Amino acid sequence: MSSVRRSLSRGAVPQHSLHGGDPSVLRRLNSAATLRALRDGGEATLSELAKRVGLSRPTTEGVLGELIDRGLAAEDAPRPGSGLGRPARRYRFRAEAGHALGIDIDARRVRLLVADLTGEVVGGHRAALDVQAPPGERITGVRAAVKACLAAAHVDRQSLWAVAAGTPGVVAPDGTVTSCTVVPGWEGLHLARELGRSFSCPVLVENDANLAAMAERWRGAARDADDVVCVHAALHTGMGALIGGRLHRGRWGAAGEIGMLDELGLRDTTAALSPGCFDEAGEVLDAAAQGEPEAKGLVERLAARMARGVAAMSLALDPEMIVVGGPLVRAGSPLVAELRRRVRPLCLSPVRIEGSELGDESVGLGAVRLALDRIDEDLFRLDRPSRHPGGNETGEERQTRPSPLS
Repeated sequence: MSSVRRSLSRGAVPQHSLHGGDPSVLRRLNSAATLRALRDGGEATLSELAKRVGLSRPTTEGVLGELIDRGLAAEDAPRPGSGLGRPARRYRFRAEAGHALGIDIDARRVRLLVADLTGEVVGGHRAALDVQAPPGERITGVRAAVKACLAAAHVDRQSLWAVAAGTPGVVAPDGTVTSCTVVPGWEGLHLARELGRSFSCPVLVENDANLAAMAERWRGAARDADDVVCVHAALHTGMGALIGGRLHRGRWGAAGEIGMLDELGLRDTTAALSPGCFDEAGEVLDAAAQGEPEAKGLVERLAARMARGVAAMSLALDPEMIVVGGPLVRAGSPLVAELRRRVRPLCLSPVRIEGSELGDESVGLGAVRLALDRIDEDLFRLDRPSRHPGGNETGEERQTRPSPLS
C-alpha cells in the first residue's frame, strides 16, 4: 500500500503521453489518467475532471462512459445549489467494484483483512490454528477463515480481484516457501498454488516481515521514509527492508534473513521472555511496561541480544528509520525503548528507531497493499487492452508471474 512502489501503477501518467501516437494506446492512456484522477482526487464534475487530466470535455465524457460501462466509475446525484439551472453531474470512482484480501498465516493463527479498491478496510477475521497441524489441515483452516471473513463483510468471493498472504520463512518469487522453521511442514510448500485453488483471481505470497515493512510505509510509522528496516518481533525476529521506497527481496526472496546467524541474537525471541508460550511472553512485556523488576530485566537482556542483529542490518543498509513491530510489540513497548537505547550507539548514522503503530495487523495490512498493487497493475496497464482485474488466470500464469515487488 501509501506505500512502497514508485511505478506506473502508483505514479501519475505523464501529461505528454496523452497526445498523439497509436489511437488504441492513446485511449488506454486517457482511460488510465482519468481513472487515476477520479480515484485519487475524489468526486468531480465533468469540467473539474477534464481540467485535472488535461483533456477536452468531450474526450473526458467519452472516457467516463467507458469507465462507467466497466463498472469502475459511477454518476452521483448532483449537489443541490443555490444558483440557477440544473446542478452539474458529478462522478466518482467505484471503490466497491472489487476487493483485495490480505491473509496473515503463522503457526498459531490466521488473520484476514478485506479492503475495497481504495484500501479502505471493510472487514476482518481471525481464527486459531493448531500449532502441530500438517499443511493440508492448516490450509483447510485458512479456507474456513476466508469464508467466515467474506461472509461477515458481505463481500462475494467473485468480488476479490487479488489475494495476498504473508507467512514466516523465505518465499520464492513463485510463491513457494523454500525455508521455514516456524510453521511445521511448511518448507517446500507451494503456498501460492495451494491457496490459489480457492480463488479465481491472482494469489501472491510474501514473507511476513516484508509485508510488515510495506504496511509501515503505507499506513504506519514509516509513511515519511524511503529507506526503512522493519524489525518484526515474533517467535523469531525477522526483518524486511525498503530501499528507495521499494521492497528489497533479494534474488531468491531471502533478503533480511540475517537471523539465520545465531550469533546475531534474533532467534527464539519469544523463548527469551518465556520458555512456556507466546501469551506468557506478552504478559512479561506487559509487566515490564508496568515497571515489574524481573520482567524489565528479561526485556533488557532480550534487547541487548537483539541489538547486534538490528545494528548489523542497519550498518548494511544505512536506513533513515528502523520500525520495531510484530506480535511482541505493543504501544509504548519497553522493548522498543531498550532497542533504541542499545542500537543507536552501534550505528554510524543518526537512524530513527520507532515503534509500530499497527499492532498485530501489520502483516495483514501489508498483504492488502500487495494485493492492491497487483490490482493496480491491471487497472493501469497500457501494453494491452484492459481486462477485468478480477478475471481468472491459469495456475501456470499465477505461478510464473513475478510479484509486483520483485
